[in-house]
Amino acid sequence: MPKETWEEEIEEIWALFRESREQLQETDRLLKESSQETERVLKENNRETARQFQESNRETAQRFQESNRETAQRFRETDDEISRLANLFTGQWGRLVEALVAPGTVELFRERGIAVSQIAERAKSHRNGKSMEIDILAENADEVVAVEVKTTLRVDDVRRFLSKLERFLAFFPKYSGYHIYGSVAALNIEEEADRFAYRQGLFVLGFVRDGIVEIMNDSQFKPRDFRATQPA
Repeated sequence: MPKETWEEEIEEIWALFRESREQLQETDRLLKESSQETERVLKENNRETARQFQESNRETAQRFQESNRETAQRFRETDDEISRLANLFTGQWGRLVEALVAPGTVELFRERGIAVSQIAERAKSHRNGKSMEIDILAENADEVVAVEVKTTLRVDDVRRFLSKLERFLAFFPKYSGYHIYGSVAALNIEEEADRFAYRQGLFVLGFVRDGIVEIMNDSQFKPRDFRATQPA
């Protein structure tokens, strides 16, 4: 091959190489620009996505809080209605039990040596901003029996009634000088509250059959006189 021809081919190869290198450099530049643009777009997309996510979270949290408030309000309204109905039901049952207990009270205590001459239902007294209510008061000239009536009698009911009896004269001073006795009456008895009441010196009135009320204490029972427990 003549030298001139060989040199021409070498020059063409170099020209192609330089062109290819320039193309590669341009391609590399374009790739870098594309990468930078892609990164910029991704960052913008990420920021937008994060912003949308935050807004979505805020909206979701707000809706959740609103839903919680509405649910809580509905629960409160439901609880109030249930409490109202429960109190109404309990109150009506309590009045029914009192109506069953009261008529036989005079004769029941007379049989136990307490000559009751009169009874009063739902006796209330208010003193120094406080109040006390006794379901039934059975009395004679020098004795008074305070009767607590419950649909269901539990030990805590007996304890609360004992506390009442220990403060009885503070609300009913007219009975100062009287012997003060206590009694619990109930349609149902739980937690052996009748035995607890017996040990505390209380009469226990219970329903035995067909709505008949009887004193359940045995003949050996000695009632506690709460006159000695009254504050000076």
